[in-house]
This record gives sequence, C-alpha cells and structure tokens, in this order.
Amino acid sequence: MAIARTANVERALDALNFFLADVRDGLGPYLAIYLLTEQKWDEASIGVVMSVAALAGIAAQTPAGALIDRSTAKRALMVVAAILVTLSCIAVPLVRGFELVAATQAIAAAAGAIFAPAIAAVTLGIVGPRAFARRTGRNEAFNHTGNAVAAAIAGITAYAFGPVVVFWLLAAMAVASTFATLAIPADAIDHHVARGLDGTAEPDGPHHDKPSGFRVLLTCKPLLVFAVATVAFHFSNAAMLPLVGQKLALVNRDLGTTLMSVCIIAAQMVMVPVAMLVGHKADVWGRKPIFAVALTVLMLRGTLYPLSDNPYWLVSVQLLDGVGAGIFGALFPLVVADLTRGTGHFNVSQGAIATAAGLGGALSTAAAGIIVVKAGYSAAFLFLAGVAGAGLIGFAIMMPETLRRASNKSDPGA
Repeated sequence: MAIARTANVERALDALNFFLADVRDGLGPYLAIYLLTEQKWDEASIGVVMSVAALAGIAAQTPAGALIDRSTAKRALMVVAAILVTLSCIAVPLVRGFELVAATQAIAAAAGAIFAPAIAAVTLGIVGPRAFARRTGRNEAFNHTGNAVAAAIAGITAYAFGPVVVFWLLAAMAVASTFATLAIPADAIDHHVARGLDGTAEPDGPHHDKPSGFRVLLTCKPLLVFAVATVAFHFSNAAMLPLVGQKLALVNRDLGTTLMSVCIIAAQMVMVPVAMLVGHKADVWGRKPIFAVALTVLMLRGTLYPLSDNPYWLVSVQLLDGVGAGIFGALFPLVVADLTRGTGHFNVSQGAIATAAGLGGALSTAAAGIIVVKAGYSAAFLFLAGVAGAGLIGFAIMMPETLRRASNKSDPGA
C-alpha cells in the first residue's frame, strides 16, 4: 500500500511539472511576437514592457519564498497563482496601450513567483534531502517535456488560427495543472523538511520559525557568489530567445509564432535528457563544474547567433539553450539546498536568489532592446555573450564546491 501511495505521489508530481510548465513562465517570448506582429510595437517598447513584468516578479520573489516557508497550504498557493497568471495573460488581446499590457504582465509575473520555490519545497517535503537531486532532475525533465508539447501545439494551431491561440492554450494548461496540484495528498508533504530543516532536530528544539532571506544571503559568502553568477546567467540568457523570435518574425511574419515554437521545442527536447543527467550525476560530479558548463554554453550561443539570419541556423543554435537552461533549472535548487540545509531558510533563500535572477533578466531585455535599436541584433547578441563570459570567470575563481560528501562534514557556507 505504501509503495502504491508513493508511486501515485510521484506521478502527481510528474503531472504537476508537465502541465505547470506552460503556466509558470506566462506568455514568455510569445508576448514579444504578439506585440511586434499584431499590435505593431517597436523592439524597445517590447523590451521595456517585458522588463516591467520582470521587475514585478523580482519584487514578489523573496516574499513568495518567505510565504512558502511559513505556509502549510502550498498546494492552494500554486492553484491561486495559476489562476492569476492565466487571467492576466488572456486579458492581453482584450486591452490596448502600454500601461494596460504592462499591468497584466506585472500581475502574471508576481503570481508566477510562487511556482518555482513552491515546487522545490513540495518536492523536498515529499522525498527529503537524500533523494532531492534525483527528483529535481525528474521534475525538470517533465517541465521541459511539458514546454515542448505546449510549444508544438502552439506552433501548429497558431499557423491555422494566428498568435492569439497561445492565450487559450495557457488557460487549458492552467486548468490541468490545478487538478495535478490537488492530486498530491496534503499529508504527503513534510512542511518542516520542505523549508530546509532536516528533521533531525528535537521536537522542542529551535526550528528557525522566522526565516530571513536577506540575512542568510548576506552572511553566506558562497550563496552571495552564486547569486552574482545567477544574475550573470539570466542577464545573458533572458533576452536571447525573444531576440531570436523577433528576427524570425521579421524574416517571415506569417510564420513567426510557428518558428518560435520550433525554437522552443528544439531547446526543450535537449533540456529533458540534460536535466535527467544533472539529477543523476550532480551528487557524483559536484555542482561547480556542471554550472560552469552552463555558463560556457551560454557564451558560445551568443557568439553563434550573429553568424547568420537563416531560420535553420537560428533554430540549430537554439539547441544550445537546452544545455544551459537544462543545467540551471536542475542545479539551482540543489545548490541553494546545499547552502541552507538545517537553517529553515530554503525557500526564502530561493526567493532571494531568484530576485537576483529576475534583476538580471529584467535588465537584459531592456538593454538588449535598446542595443538592437541603436546597433542591431548582432551587437546585442555579442554583448550578452560577453556578460556570460564575465560571469564564468568570476564563478570559476570564487565559487567553492557545495556538495556535501559523506566524508566532508564542513559547512560550505562558513
């Protein structure tokens, strides 16, 4: 009976990650294509509205992590967030003007801040620290598979019905993710473990019931270094796919959304095996060399895009996104869990570093949009590649290995 229950919980987690894949990121790069081709916005305005949304997400990240640490209603938080994201995104075709579009995307981004730390917390609360790396890799694999399937459906249906179909697909995935969330038994989640406590403390001992992400971030040097590396990664990465989507739309306006879907599918299908590999090998190879590979691939990707405007070339280079993003998605919660184990600050620390990541992404889209207007797409891609290279050098020099091996009792946050 226990084995069957465990299998059911695993399947529910699989379904949650699959269906929530298209919801957690909102409209993503499809927003850029829709605004460029349907509402006739220029690249700089598109970059600014995406940055406004990103800034709203930044403001919500750390409070979202603190809320998840404290809450024993994590499933309800994810359901409410999915509803808010969906309502905000399907409102875009119904409104006009910069202010209204920016407002809808700000709401979606703020609500979406719940998903990543909530899924990590629920996963940790179900499987515990020892199985966390394996299960996180599996989570990411199903997440990327869900993204690929959603992108395939979007690409096929957008060809027949236009870019607006993406909005209704998002709504359908949100409904499915709600059912998947509620399929996880509430009593399967150990909320004490889910906030980063290892469950070994005495019942009447201290349990760090007042999480403070800022305190943890500023007193743990490796966590601060990882936050800076995360900013560099997202600053370099965030603008690349929207810029590729804009180039594809300018080459062939009628196929812009479909070609963007091909880019997303190509990358997501690479992310699936990469995430599974990271989940299985992160406890063997360590965290640092794997993350260094992600930054290296990101730098290479930025230098390859400018070589050709051919759609086949752009889609081929986009495959590298599957390596970098696949590694980051699977590795991020593992490094944070390493550095916050036993503190009770796992989720608020995730939120604090996600704030840094969001800052990098927000600045990325705005800066890239301005560079495109002033100097062209190639200059923007090379600039983003340079940011990834700088992040790689700093990470290689300053970041220690965070994996706690059986023979290593030292505290990596010391």
